[in-house]
Amino acid sequence: MVDNDPHPSADPDLAGVASAFADPRRIRVLMALCDGRALPAGRLAAEAGVSASTVSNHLSVLLKQSLVDVEQHGRNRYYRLATPHVEAVLEALAGLAPQRPITSLRQHTRARALRTGRTCYRHLAGRLGVDLFRSMLTRGWIIGGDGRFHPDTGDRLSAPGSSTDYRLTADGADQLAEFGLPQRLLRPGVALTYCVDWTEQAHHLSGPLGTAIATTMFDAGWIVRGTTPRSVVATPLGERRLADL
Repeated sequence: MVDNDPHPSADPDLAGVASAFADPRRIRVLMALCDGRALPAGRLAAEAGVSASTVSNHLSVLLKQSLVDVEQHGRNRYYRLATPHVEAVLEALAGLAPQRPITSLRQHTRARALRTGRTCYRHLAGRLGVDLFRSMLTRGWIIGGDGRFHPDTGDRLSAPGSSTDYRLTADGADQLAEFGLPQRLLRPGVALTYCVDWTEQAHHLSGPLGTAIATTMFDAGWIVRGTTPRSVVATPLGERRLADL
C-alpha cells in the first residue's frame, strides 16, 4: 500500500526536549513554575540565580521546546508551565536522580521545605500529603490499602500508583462533604488514584479528589504557599484543624 500522506509523522524529538532539561538553571526555572502560578522573568532569574539577560536565553529554549507558555499582562510577560506533563517529568527525574550532598544552608532549607509539604500535580505531597492520606485510611474514610510503598507490587517512586485499589467509603464521603468538597467527587465506592511520594516513600492521594482537597485547604486558609517553589506551609489555623485528623 502506498502512503500518500504528504506530511508523514516522524519520531518524537526526544533528544531535543531532553536537552532542555539538561541545564540546572532551566531545571530551577521549571521547578519555580511547578506550583501552577505564572511568574515574571525577574522572579525566575532570581530562582535560577542568573541575570535577567541569561534567564531570557533559557526561557527561549523552554519556549522553543513547548515546555512553558508566556502571557502578556500589561507591560510584563509572565511564564507558566505549558502542560502538567512537564511537572510529571520533573517528578520522575527526581526519583531517578542520585541525591546530591547538601552543601549550603539554602539547599538545606529548600530540601526541608519540599519534604515537609509541597504540591504535586496540584495535590498535596511531602509529609503533609502523606500524613493526610494516612489519617483518612486510619479513620476509614478510604479503604483498600495501607498507604505504604510496595515496590514488589509495581509501585515506583515519583510516579502514579496502580497496584492498590483505594476506594472512598460512605463515611468518608459524608465527612468530606462537611469539609466542603464538591458532591460530584464524593461517590462511595469510587476508585481513587494516588502517587508514590519520592521523599516520604509512601502513598499520597492524587486525582480530582486530591486536587479538590488541596484547593479547599488553600481557600480555607489552612495552608499557604511557601517561599520555596512548590512548597506548602500550614498556617496556625491549619495546624489546629489538621491536628484533628
